[in-house]
Amino acid sequence: MKTLQFDNNDTVHAIGLGTWKNKGNAVKNAVKEALYAGFRHIDTAAIYGNEEEIGDALAEVFAEGDIHREDVFVTSKLWNDAHQKGYVIPAIEDSLKKLKLDYLDLYLIHWPVALKPGVHFPRKPEDYLSPEECPISETWAQMEEVKKEGLARHIGVSNFSKKKLASLVEKASIKPEMNQVEMHPLLQQPELVDYCNEQGIFVTGYSPLGSGDRSDDMKAEEEPSLMELSEIKNIAKKHNATPAQVLINWQTQRGTAVIPKATSKEHIIANFQAARIELDDDDMQLITELDTNFRFITGKFFEEPKKGYDNIYDE
Repeated sequence: MKTLQFDNNDTVHAIGLGTWKNKGNAVKNAVKEALYAGFRHIDTAAIYGNEEEIGDALAEVFAEGDIHREDVFVTSKLWNDAHQKGYVIPAIEDSLKKLKLDYLDLYLIHWPVALKPGVHFPRKPEDYLSPEECPISETWAQMEEVKKEGLARHIGVSNFSKKKLASLVEKASIKPEMNQVEMHPLLQQPELVDYCNEQGIFVTGYSPLGSGDRSDDMKAEEEPSLMELSEIKNIAKKHNATPAQVLINWQTQRGTAVIPKATSKEHIIANFQAARIELDDDDMQLITELDTNFRFITGKFFEEPKKGYDNIYDE
């Protein structure tokens, strides 16, 4: 398994388990099966509503004695309603309590959007705090305190464009260590990846398989299917692999991490085994040519020009 190594020599598996839209016993069982299959990188977020079940799974596996806390890299994320001064540390403490952990390996600002405390999802302009009312640099200063206090070993962001990330880097005392963004062959974001590489910021790709199980109101008409792309299917056949394994492996060969979601034992094991594939230069070039800048997660649900959120991704 390829790993990414931080400045303090901590490492994280390039392939992790994503848990968005996965709750209850399904997510608990998925985490346990993933750990038994060899996964050592688990991704969640406060807004997913599954931290308690993941915490139960981790506690049960650690109690068995074969896999220890220090073996597993756990990521969670700060939700948009806790960006103001005084809210970040209580938010991570709540996540830690639910996850039954003393620290997170990575804590991310989930979106570059601030909402009023208690607003889980905005329905009107008044639900927002503008960038002037709650600057992202103010939120980041609290994230730095999270790291200094040992509540998270690493800190970073999610869904940040190159423009937003560069602005934050200029103001930060501690540079973000990770940017988690949507990434797949139809959305390769080469400029953002290059910028992150130049800055020593790791990238994790989410929705690597197209997030086909998200709600219909988040989907566009006649969306493409990543696993039905003829080029991906042909590469998979060439390597005696599945299209999903090709999509996962492509990310690790670019030097990024990736967090495919799966719930069945079969798919979890198959996703982990994607690490065994070795795509060649022809494969990588063919996939490079598929880029159309197509987003499954458009971010439109957070755009509110009246409060200064015109274009989440600055495109």
